[in-house]
Amino acid sequence: MIFNSLTYAAFLPLVLLAYWGLGKRMQNVVLLVASYVFYGWWDWRFLSLLMISTVVDFTIGRSMHASDDEQVRKRLLFLSLAVNLGLLAVFKYYNFFIESAVDVLESAGVSANAGTLRLILPVGISFYTFQTLSYTFDIYRRRLEPTNRIIDFATYVAFFPQLVAGPIERAHQLLPQITTARNRPGFEQIQSGLALIAFGLVKKVAIADMMAPIANRNFENAEVVGGSATVVGIVAFSLQIYGDFSGYTDIARGTSRLLNIELMRNFEQPYLSRNITEFWRRWHISLSSWLRDYLYIPLGGNRKGTLMTYRNLMITMLLGGLWHGAGWNFVIWGALHGGALALHRVVGGVDDKAPLRIRDIPRILLTLVFVAFAWIFFRAENLDQALIIVEHASWIRYSGIDPNFEFLTVLCAGVFVLLTDIWQRLELEQKIARGEAPALAGALVGLAVVVVTIFSGGDSAPFIYFQF
Repeated sequence: MIFNSLTYAAFLPLVLLAYWGLGKRMQNVVLLVASYVFYGWWDWRFLSLLMISTVVDFTIGRSMHASDDEQVRKRLLFLSLAVNLGLLAVFKYYNFFIESAVDVLESAGVSANAGTLRLILPVGISFYTFQTLSYTFDIYRRRLEPTNRIIDFATYVAFFPQLVAGPIERAHQLLPQITTARNRPGFEQIQSGLALIAFGLVKKVAIADMMAPIANRNFENAEVVGGSATVVGIVAFSLQIYGDFSGYTDIARGTSRLLNIELMRNFEQPYLSRNITEFWRRWHISLSSWLRDYLYIPLGGNRKGTLMTYRNLMITMLLGGLWHGAGWNFVIWGALHGGALALHRVVGGVDDKAPLRIRDIPRILLTLVFVAFAWIFFRAENLDQALIIVEHASWIRYSGIDPNFEFLTVLCAGVFVLLTDIWQRLELEQKIARGEAPALAGALVGLAVVVVTIFSGGDSAPFIYFQF
């Protein structure tokens, strides 16, 4: 099983004590051991996959850098792709391909059986696969020099704060921090790190865990719930996944800051986006930028004409959908976003960096409606369930919204998320990080402790992105 919050709360102080107590030369040893314990706590057998990716890409990176033969370098790059994507394909997509083949055969009247062999999906495999691939890509492009110490590279691949759910760090951003000895963080770093952890816990416990039962109940009973309940369930999941994923990112960034290592921001108020392009510049930034740099641009980006640009957008988002999960509902989710991105290129839009204004509200609402609609296919267990939910959601125009307890709970959560985004948009988080608002930081941590204590009595839902 993955660490729960209580186990993590006991684990982190022990890591910090060893990390800062044993001296700079032992920092990466402590981090690597802690990371392997963290990952192996779920299932120690899958540590072998993590180690295979580590050894293969460490060796390939050094050999690729040492060679001036372009053909040799390409073969080494393809070997890295084959090993990493091969492991990802086997463990993540085997069941999907077998079940799809059985469905096709049965639709043609041929009796088929998928058998009893089903593979368990290793937690976080999509994240660390993309992270280690960025290392070999950048060495191939001569943008990065390989590290000569395998323990440093293994720490980069397995760094426990972001190992199982990101952000997907680039080697040129994280690896130099790993290879350099760190000093102890100052008071401001400790303060801002604890504030990030506390804020992430609030998002997880007070938003995601509160929304999870509502979303689960309305999705699982899709065939019997009414139109208003269906819409409430969709909105609840939209809030759940944001609170869950951005909350995890805050915890990861705060934990890393206590280790004097900075991780990238993975969210920048995505639900205040004025169009779908802006949304993808603010949602899961580490994945969207990875897909842009290592897939969309190599495909040609927008350099080969309008039609090829639309093709590249669709391919990128379809593969982005499949990255999230093996199922036709994820393919449709990716296709919806790919189509929306292509459409936005046709109609154009406002400057993403322009200040928000009152007149932007209709654009924000339209973007939110589309994103929430697409979440149906992301959350549904299968395509049939997704289509039922879409059908029932359309009934809202007849039945209206029933202002019951679920609706009011979701409404309060939505207001909290809105205030959270405004708080971040005003850059109060950066002021705390710079030590400019110690009183605010203390008040927020205290408030977070109270909120987490109040809301932690219920069942804790697992982090959504652990399944990817």
